[in-house]
Amino acid sequence: MMKREDDITGAIDWTTVLIYAALVLLGWLNIFASVYDEEARQNIFDLTLNSGRQLIFIAASLIIIVAILVIDMRFYEAFAYIAYGFILVLLLLVPFIGKEVGGNKAWLGIGIFGVQPSEFAKFITALAVGRYIGSVGFRMDNLRHQLVLFLMIGTPMALIMLQKDTGTALVFASFILVFYREGMSPFLMAVGICGALIFILTLFVPNQYYLHGGIVMIWLVLVVLGKKKMKRILVLTLGALIIMGIIESVDYVVTDVLKPHQQNRIKAFINPDADPLGFGWNVTQSKIAIGSGGFFGKGFLKGTQTKFDFVPEQSTDFIFCTIGEEHGWIGSLVTISLFVALLLRIIFLADRQKNRFARAYGYSVASIFFFHFAINIGMTIGLFPVIGIPLPFFSYGGSALWGFTTLLFILLKLDAHRGQVLQRI
Repeated sequence: MMKREDDITGAIDWTTVLIYAALVLLGWLNIFASVYDEEARQNIFDLTLNSGRQLIFIAASLIIIVAILVIDMRFYEAFAYIAYGFILVLLLLVPFIGKEVGGNKAWLGIGIFGVQPSEFAKFITALAVGRYIGSVGFRMDNLRHQLVLFLMIGTPMALIMLQKDTGTALVFASFILVFYREGMSPFLMAVGICGALIFILTLFVPNQYYLHGGIVMIWLVLVVLGKKKMKRILVLTLGALIIMGIIESVDYVVTDVLKPHQQNRIKAFINPDADPLGFGWNVTQSKIAIGSGGFFGKGFLKGTQTKFDFVPEQSTDFIFCTIGEEHGWIGSLVTISLFVALLLRIIFLADRQKNRFARAYGYSVASIFFFHFAINIGMTIGLFPVIGIPLPFFSYGGSALWGFTTLLFILLKLDAHRGQVLQRI
C-alpha cells in the first residue's frame, strides 16, 4: 500500500538529529573533563559541577524539542514579529535590571537563576528576517527592503552592545550571508569584507602613512592606466577617501570606543607574545593546551593544562582547548567534521524548502552556527581576537544550549512539514 505524501515529507530529518545528539553528548563529556578533579573523585552527575548542571540543561532541551515539534508549524511565521518585538523589550531592559556575569550585564533572573535574552534573540531575529523576506512583494534589490533588513539585525545588535557583550552582538553580522544568498548585490558584501580586512590590516601596521601612501599609489595607477572618464575618476576618488577614512578611524575605535579589556584582546590578537603573562595569557595558554595534545591526545580526563586551570573559562569559551589537549588532532578533526556535517546538512535542508520564509530561516541557522563555530575555534588558536562567544552544544550554559537547540529544531519542524505549504520561492 502506497504511503501518503504527508507521511513521507512530514518525517523529521534524523541525520541532523543524530549529529545534534553526538555534539551535545561530546560537549557534556568535555565539560566534565574541563572541571574534573582527580583527587576529589568527582562524578559527572554531581550537580555542584558544571557537568551536572549541564545535564539538567540538556534535559530541559528535550522538553523544548518536544514543544517545538508539537506546536503548529504556522505558529513560527505568524508570531515572528510579535516575538521579535518582545525580545527587543527584554534586551532594552537588561542594562537597567539585569545582573552582571563575567563582566557583561547580559542576564535577567533572580538569585542564581537567570537567562541571557541575547541567546534567544538570535533565533527570534532569524524568524523575523525570514518572515520579512518571505512577505508578498519583497525584493532584495529594493533599497527600502534592504534598509529594513539591516535595521532588523542592527537593532538587537545595538541593544546587545549596550550590555558590553560585543561577541554576541557581532553574531548578527552573519545575517549578511543570508541577504547575499537571497539576492543582495555581491558588491555590497565585497565592500563590507574589504572594509573589515582594511580595518584589521591597519591594526598590524604601526605607521598609517604607509597605508595612505599605498592607497594614493593604487589610485594613481588606476586613474592613469584606466579610462579617462570623469565618472570613473570620481568613483575611484570616493573609494580611496572611504578607505582612508576607515584607516583613520581605527585609532579612535580602539582607544575611545573599546573598553580596556577589549583593547587588551586586540593587543593579544596582534602580538600575544608581547605580554604572555598579561593580556596574552589566554591565547598563549590555549595554544599550548591544544598543541600539547599531539596527534592522539593525552586521554580523557588526563589533560594537565586543564587540571591546573592554566586556561581561563575552559568549560565555556575555551572548551575547544580540552578537546585538543585530551583528544589531540584526531579528536579535533572529529569535532570539526561533525560541525561541518551539521552545516552542510542545514544548507541542504534550507535549499529544499518550498517557501522563502523557511528557506531564509534555514540560511540564517546555517550562518549563525558557522559564525559561532569558526570564530570560537579561531580565537582559541589565535586566528581571531577573543570576543567571548560559545562553541555550540559544547560550551557550558543553559541559555546558549537552549538557544541553539531552538534555532535548529524550528528548522527541522519546518522541514518536516514542507510538503504542507504552498510553494513561494
